[in-house]
Amino acid sequence: MTTGEIIALLGAVAMVGFAAILAVAETAITRISTARAEALAEEGRRGAGVLRTLIDDRERVLNPVLLVVLACQLGAATVVAVLVDRHWGLGALFGVFAIELILVYVFAEALPKTWSLARPDRSATTVAPLARALSAIAPLRWLANGLVSRFSFQPEEDDPHGDVAEEELLALAEEAAASDAIDEQERHIIEQIIEFGDTVANEVMVPRTDMVAVAADTTVDEASALVIAQGFSRMPVHADGVDDIVGVVHAKDLMRAAHVQRGADAVTSIMRDVRFVPESKHIAQLMQEMQAEKFHIAIVVDEYGGTAGLVTLEDLIEEVLGEIVDEFDIEQPMIEQLDAGLRVNGRVALADLVDVLSISLPEGDWSTVGGLIFSTLGHVPAVGESIEVDSYRFLVERVQGRRIARVLVTETVPSAASVGSESL
Repeated sequence: MTTGEIIALLGAVAMVGFAAILAVAETAITRISTARAEALAEEGRRGAGVLRTLIDDRERVLNPVLLVVLACQLGAATVVAVLVDRHWGLGALFGVFAIELILVYVFAEALPKTWSLARPDRSATTVAPLARALSAIAPLRWLANGLVSRFSFQPEEDDPHGDVAEEELLALAEEAAASDAIDEQERHIIEQIIEFGDTVANEVMVPRTDMVAVAADTTVDEASALVIAQGFSRMPVHADGVDDIVGVVHAKDLMRAAHVQRGADAVTSIMRDVRFVPESKHIAQLMQEMQAEKFHIAIVVDEYGGTAGLVTLEDLIEEVLGEIVDEFDIEQPMIEQLDAGLRVNGRVALADLVDVLSISLPEGDWSTVGGLIFSTLGHVPAVGESIEVDSYRFLVERVQGRRIARVLVTETVPSAASVGSESL
């Protein structure tokens, strides 16, 4: 083998090695997220600043890298083919091709890309300067981007997720918790914050059947006694029934009025304006308005203008942090674990029950356990009536007016409908 042939062979080896380095760059550029690049830059990692600028224009950087990778692989293959043909003839090309295929696949593709996936931060910051250098070569950039410009695909305009989808954030939180980077409580809060943006007022409000309101002609003393008995800091005031809310009275205002001997006055003399929001209002926006405009309670109205319920700032905060109970609250658990099954409040969301029992529940125009029972039976149930769903019996234990207050959920063997029960 002549000196020129040895140099050509070494050049082929160098091209395969360079292709392997660029394979790392290709994987790093396509896999690293904008948020992660920003985090690395804030940490002051070497090369992170360059990486952050590259991520902003992936296509412009990636196309030259892909072109050089292909050029290196084809160049190495061509050199080897010429040398084999010169020394052993065309018959040996098939065997050499198989060997070359394995070597390029292992050392220029699989190994570098696997290493990059296993160490995304390190690989991305290491190869970022090289990728930037290639993209800075104007002729190479023009050629690479010009060849594919006619076939470039624009991102979907209606893509709601942007750079990072909610599912990706949830998966990252799960992964962080599994690796002990964050604890389980932090993971839960992250999940609740992500869900917070999709939650509407109807899902967190206190329904009208559970609202405690005072009539407009109620005296300050009477309202004060009710506030003390119920432990509320604010109560709506209605004129002609709960569908005609005219204001809200604060416990502090009641105490102040009683202190200056105004106990016989009507609560309308000290009530404040109340805010009304539709059932479909997103609670993230509602919380911003509560913070900016300094109000803590809002009346939720349905599509017909009637009162659907009320929502407080505490309700919104509990959507992220969980139930907040002070020393004066008397709270019954929404889901209580029993030896025989579960005792649940009729207002428990079906989604929460599905998570606890890991069962499949029918979907429809209802979202609570009480709504499911109402829709299945077709009438206001009496205490003792039940339905069976997916091997579980839902037994009505308590009814308040026309509202299902408490339900006992027990596992049972699937069977035909029994006396007093109806099967879905």
